[in-house]
Amino acid sequence: MKFIKKVRNFLRLETSQKLLLLEAFYYLGYGRVFKALPFSKVAPTLGERMKETSFSSHTNDHAVLKKISSAIYTMSRYTFWESQCLVKAVAGMKMLERRHIEGTLYLGTAKDENGKLIAHAWLRSGSIYVTGSEGMEKFTEVGKFSKKFDSRESRKRNNGT
Repeated sequence: MKFIKKVRNFLRLETSQKLLLLEAFYYLGYGRVFKALPFSKVAPTLGERMKETSFSSHTNDHAVLKKISSAIYTMSRYTFWESQCLVKAVAGMKMLERRHIEGTLYLGTAKDENGKLIAHAWLRSGSIYVTGSEGMEKFTEVGKFSKKFDSRESRKRNNGT
């Protein structure tokens, strides 16, 4: 019965919300495949290594960023594969890239309470953390990748063309 209720709730959503959730599901799958491949081979697709995007953002991007974040977190609960921080961050980066919105993906490490090394990934666009903000302050940043877009692409996006 829970499944049927969830399907009904999904079908009641606006078309734009359904499409965003399906896009998030697709990119979470992409992120899972990404994670399974050797990092040295796939890292260049993340953007410019050890560079960061600006912390200022366009106000019209805030609503889009919140919707992307929400879609990723929602759909990550319904994937039949593991969709933790790196998978979410890669999915978010691809969704931002599709919309020509700049973003920086961070990689961090820390030690857990048993002294075991653990890792975390998070994604930021402007001043908004799209994924992975929970607990990121415990991690030491060891890498970052940024995707920037030239002003012509940004103007196209903002003008809707």
